[in-house]
Amino acid sequence: MKLLFASIKSGLLALLISVCIHAQDARVPLEPLDKLANVAHNTVEVSLDQKLLAVASKFLNANDPTQAKIKELVAGLQGVYVRVFSFDKPGEYSTSDIDPIRNIVKAAGWQKIVGVRSKRDGDNVDVHLRLVNDNIHGLVIIAAQPKELVVVNILGPIDLEKLSQLQGQMGIPKLDLDFSKSKVRD
Repeated sequence: MKLLFASIKSGLLALLISVCIHAQDARVPLEPLDKLANVAHNTVEVSLDQKLLAVASKFLNANDPTQAKIKELVAGLQGVYVRVFSFDKPGEYSTSDIDPIRNIVKAAGWQKIVGVRSKRDGDNVDVHLRLVNDNIHGLVIIAAQPKELVVVNILGPIDLEKLSQLQGQMGIPKLDLDFSKSKVRD
């Protein structure tokens, strides 16, 4: 009987650990980028977990249509993590500074849906989604320009059309990403 109980206990513990690991897969650690703050002339860091998002959403006015939409979207999110670094001149950071983030995203099974590379301008954008049962449950955006680097990690169930309305809000930079249904069909 003790052996059966120990076996069940071990099985439950393994299940609990795997659920916890799976739940934390979505958060991409952005800390490897923090060293760039020493070089950048301007840095923005936003780290809002689910509790802080709930507190922040209390300050949104439900009677204002724009703020009401933001409040609705934020209610389902588990976290918003942003890093923005602005540099005085090109070359103050390199792809080797971004590669650890790209490697983490790739290893964690995120699906790349957009990849833009411009040799002329040096602008590079990657958009990755995390799917759970065919639903979007995470988003990572890496936008690298010669004098600016933006990395956004949003956790939780996401409606891309609603998410595009968050650009320019709560520390999420305006990246001119339009996921509206009319644009997707064109």
